[in-house]
Amino acid sequence: MNTVKTVRELRAAVARARSEGKRIALVPTMGNLHSGHTALVTKATQRADFVVASIFVNPLQFGPNEDLATYPRTLAADQEKLLQAGCHLLFTPTVEEMYPHGMADQTIVRVPVVSEGLCGGSRPGHFDGVSTVVSKLFNMVQPDLAIFGQKDFQQLAVISALVRDMNMPIQIIGEPTVRAADGLALSSRNGYLTEAERATAPVLYRVIKQIGDALQKGEKNYAQLLDDGRKALETAGLRPDYLEIRQAVSLRPATPDDQDLVVLGAAFLGKTRLIDNLHLAKE
Repeated sequence: MNTVKTVRELRAAVARARSEGKRIALVPTMGNLHSGHTALVTKATQRADFVVASIFVNPLQFGPNEDLATYPRTLAADQEKLLQAGCHLLFTPTVEEMYPHGMADQTIVRVPVVSEGLCGGSRPGHFDGVSTVVSKLFNMVQPDLAIFGQKDFQQLAVISALVRDMNMPIQIIGEPTVRAADGLALSSRNGYLTEAERATAPVLYRVIKQIGDALQKGEKNYAQLLDDGRKALETAGLRPDYLEIRQAVSLRPATPDDQDLVVLGAAFLGKTRLIDNLHLAKE
């Protein structure tokens, strides 16, 4: 696996692979990789001949009071994991390489509707930062396909809409969330949890799953389901940010007539913000 830091080196390496007729996959990350990330890379090796991963902690998607300064940077360990997973090229740019004219003068890409509410409501500007940096990575690599985890369900919806609306010839693949044995979705931020908080954290997914089970049994009183769910989170010691039932594609609030639903939740546990979801695909 080769590691490059500049756009020039990145494009040269990808051009060589493409000249050899190879199909290119991209797996964008912010590093501090866990087995959920490596599963994406492994899936990419099954679908493409040349896998590019990126590690970039993107300041444009962090709010002023968020954890940009303390977000874990573990490059050496990440490189080893990517190598073992079959990655061919790793791109690790600096902020100056990604935003050479400064972030204040950077063109911003905004995806409407699906970026609004949920995490977009709790983290103003977050998805503008995500869609902007992903657009830049897509233009730099010009992959045939890109793979993202479904744990960040709204992010996946934003990127899918971005590619559709901007006519980018890139296949977007969402891979199922990788979970610990107790159901907690793997996340780079789980390392912030204390031992006691880690034992409590799986409650978020259990509550989401209980709502999903009720929906699959035909329950239509969404307001009651969500109210009971929020109370269950609070009783366990979590502070709900949001708990919603949405249309899976548009992420608009769901109605009892909708069939393709997703239950999404975010909650604070101590200083850590957890997110999770359950997609109830229509039969």
